Amino acid sequence: MDTQKITQKSVAELQMLMEQGELTSEALVFAYLEEIKKRDGDIHAFLEVYDDALAQAKDTDTRRAKGEKGALLGIPVALKDNLLMKGKIASSASKILEHYVATYDAEVVKRLKDAGAVLIGRTNMDEFAFGSSTENSAFGPTKNPHDTSRVPGGSSGGSAAAVAADFVPLALGSDTGGSIRQPAALCGVVGLKPTYGAVSRRGVMAMGSSLDQIGPFARSVEEAEVLFEVIAGYDEKDSTSLPEETRSNIRGEKGVPEKMRIGVPEDFVYTEGVDEDVQERFQETLEALKAQGNEIVPVALPSAKYGLAAYYIIMPAEVSTNLARFDGIRYGLSEDASDSVSVYTKTRGKGFGKETRRRVMLGTYVLSAGYYDAYYNKATKVRESIRNDFQKAFEDVDVIVTPTSPTPAFKTGEKTKDPLQMYMADIFTVPVNIAGVPAISVPMGKVDRDGAALPIGFHVIAPDMREDILFALGKDVEKIYREE
Repeated sequence: MDTQKITQKSVAELQMLMEQGELTSEALVFAYLEEIKKRDGDIHAFLEVYDDALAQAKDTDTRRAKGEKGALLGIPVALKDNLLMKGKIASSASKILEHYVATYDAEVVKRLKDAGAVLIGRTNMDEFAFGSSTENSAFGPTKNPHDTSRVPGGSSGGSAAAVAADFVPLALGSDTGGSIRQPAALCGVVGLKPTYGAVSRRGVMAMGSSLDQIGPFARSVEEAEVLFEVIAGYDEKDSTSLPEETRSNIRGEKGVPEKMRIGVPEDFVYTEGVDEDVQERFQETLEALKAQGNEIVPVALPSAKYGLAAYYIIMPAEVSTNLARFDGIRYGLSEDASDSVSVYTKTRGKGFGKETRRRVMLGTYVLSAGYYDAYYNKATKVRESIRNDFQKAFEDVDVIVTPTSPTPAFKTGEKTKDPLQMYMADIFTVPVNIAGVPAISVPMGKVDRDGAALPIGFHVIAPDMREDILFALGKDVEKIYREE
């Protein structure tokens, strides 16, 4: 069987071939490893391909031979480099943790192992997830498989690029302000940010603890749903994890509507800074959904325009606290010095990149005496207002939709000298994390840039714990663009 054809098959097709005895997981993983070896030198999606991947695959073949079944049994999955896997390096793409070896499995990694997934390697990312382009990695940038002169988005750009390049069918990322959905849109794959608390955060290196959530990348909504169902669930060792009873109470008894009321925050979408062809394609998608029998209605999210401002106060404040643990003493890089303060200074100066230092300083500033009330407290009030806006809107509509990103993938280096322009890439995704609600990015076709056909994404937002609605509408959007 042709190696490239194997790597392009759906998860369901691969499972069927393995069930019928026409393919083994070992042969499947070997095919993916060959693709990575041939092409990842140009893309740099992976920081490390695990040397025991084939051994893992052989083990799943043995499990299958004994009668075990499962949607992910023998299927390769890539991990973002901020997820812990026992005995493997987890560096968060930072020099300060370049040689750090995890001592336990993240809860999502444990669930994947239990499901029989083959964990094939760790993917590149913006250092500590600080960025929207995967240019901030201490180990070099990742490139977009659709045009290697452009970024894949970030901070989970390595995971998105790995799936888009058919190096792996599924991958995990983390999303604090759009870090799954934005690279999914720019790479033309599906990316899900679950409800805050739906997936355990234990074992992900914290960026913004009240915002972070782990989620899947996949080539289809159906496959993202399969991966989500494996990693989701209550974890008693994670204080932010929602108990099953709470999940059921939030979901209620409502099923998925056959036809949906789709809310559009028009003042937010049709504004300066959003490319015209992105707006046009978004409007075309709305018309197609309307033709399917859905109702399109305007909704108001008056506080959403303040989302970026609030985010870049709340997130750096949490970053400055979370990164305090990297002090050169407990673990990771340690520089010799005559006293502890000098150890901190030299270690962090050498180990942290520019964007990491920028966010730590911003966070320390907004939490400092005299500025806490002026900045941090005000941002938390805006956060509550944004959440209230979403709750009010969801009283009248089933979902809210926007483009995922205001532009397609931009050129590598284009925005690195202007952090504010880089931050604007997350204008549609950040309010979702602030509100804690779930959202998915589904490919919305492509637009032309300098002769290159570049993917863009359709962004669907649902009420808490209604990922089922996201999957349903996401599949409808897929039907619109299946032939493109």
